[in-house]
Amino acid sequence: METPIMGKIAFITGAGYGKVTPAEAGDHAPNMGSAIAQRLAKMGAVVVATDINGEAAQATVDTLVTYPGNPAHMALTLDVTNRASIDSALETVKKVYGKLDIVCNNAGVSSMAPLEDLTEKEWDFNVDVNMKGVFLCTQAVIPYLKENGGGRIVNTCSMAAVKADPTLAHYTASKFGVLGLTRASAIGLAPYGITVNCVCPGWVKTPMQDREIVWEGKMRGMEPEAVRQSYIDHTPMGRLCYPEDVANAVAFFVLPESDFITGEAMNVSGGANLV
Repeated sequence: METPIMGKIAFITGAGYGKVTPAEAGDHAPNMGSAIAQRLAKMGAVVVATDINGEAAQATVDTLVTYPGNPAHMALTLDVTNRASIDSALETVKKVYGKLDIVCNNAGVSSMAPLEDLTEKEWDFNVDVNMKGVFLCTQAVIPYLKENGGGRIVNTCSMAAVKADPTLAHYTASKFGVLGLTRASAIGLAPYGITVNCVCPGWVKTPMQDREIVWEGKMRGMEPEAVRQSYIDHTPMGRLCYPEDVANAVAFFVLPESDFITGEAMNVSGGANLV
């Protein structure tokens, strides 16, 4: 069966499955990276799932469907803050598949603290992974996409790039940076047939959120689940965002129908960015 992106090679960072089994994950992927990998694989892409934890990347690959006639998916260990690690991974992709079509810069981290309590270490960690990592990966893939005659880059940004939070100054700054880099890259790469867009998820039900509601609960004097309920209460559509919601937005940006769309930031927040 022919699918919209059959045989396209999709390189996804931060695509590890995490510490839960598919059975434990239930109806939803445990995180955005694994959900993006699953969505693109179902659309016919060949997925290169990368993560700083190679075993977690392999766990994602083990959940993916493979279409007849497509080469096998691949898992690679990748540190997005290390250009040599990125170059090595891309060289492997080129050697195995001969091309690259889609890049999803999804790797990200978070921590939480009031601005006056932020440490330089926390600042550097968030900015290095969330923003510098997107820069390094984007810069590294340009020659491959140019050689391919074009391609798609989709960055995972955040609602924090359009709605600041005083307990996330470092994270917010890093995601504002991703948004700016997305738009600057879109202009610079448009002549080569490369589109660059980003998705801005709201409160996504992931293990990262499980940690964040504990941190926020301590700062606000609330139980963690009460914090999570406050997220739902502040989302006009009345539920949390799921990883698949984000993956569906990424999928749109890699479809042929989005050929003339670049430099855009798609909010995937159920309206939470508006209130």
